[in-house]
Amino acid sequence: MTYSFQNPSQEVIADYLKTAKTIAVVGLSNREETAAYRVSKLMQEAGYQILPVNPKAAGSTILGQPVYASLKEIDQPIDIVNVFRRSEFLPEVAREFLETDAKVFWAQLGLESQEAEDILRQAGRTDIVMNKCIKIEYLEIQES
Repeated sequence: MTYSFQNPSQEVIADYLKTAKTIAVVGLSNREETAAYRVSKLMQEAGYQILPVNPKAAGSTILGQPVYASLKEIDQPIDIVNVFRRSEFLPEVAREFLETDAKVFWAQLGLESQEAEDILRQAGRTDIVMNKCIKIEYLEIQES
């Protein structure tokens, strides 16, 4: 199967990052060596509120923030859902995303799913970024 997903333009991606305040990070753990942790720490230091989502770590804290078991448990507005789970889990995360008021579905570098895209688009959601690192995109905006 050929995968035909197209990311939004760089201007749209920059706009997502410039207007966002909260980023829910699905798959964030307290293991400092992971990409999810390093990226989330940088984004937190850049001023974003990070909301860790990890059912195994629910009830603990990561980066000083309480960990939620699921996106549905978050009781505040979410601007971006940044997903650090393998591609086969993206459809499941997309379905849960639709049960929230989150604005942008973002799958980290190396992750993409036609099924997840179809689920989101069929629900009328078009703010989708896949296979892009939020940290790299953020740093590029800072340099421009």
